[in-house]
Amino acid sequence: MITVTVNGEKRKVQREAVVADLLVELGIGDRRIAVERNREIVNREKYAQTPLEEGDVFEIIEFVGGGF
Repeated sequence: MITVTVNGEKRKVQREAVVADLLVELGIGDRRIAVERNREIVNREKYAQTPLEEGDVFEIIEFVGGGF
């Protein structure tokens, strides 16, 4: 297990995990989101290939539509 920070909270994840695994674990699924890893945006196409590393800091933002 390794420790990463997601939106300010520390979490334990499997050492072999990738960004896509983290999103599944968080229950985010296929929503319209932006993922920032260590202050860099991760392209959606690379979620399944971007490994999580000890100490990574993630900010995950969900886009919400609305208006009048």
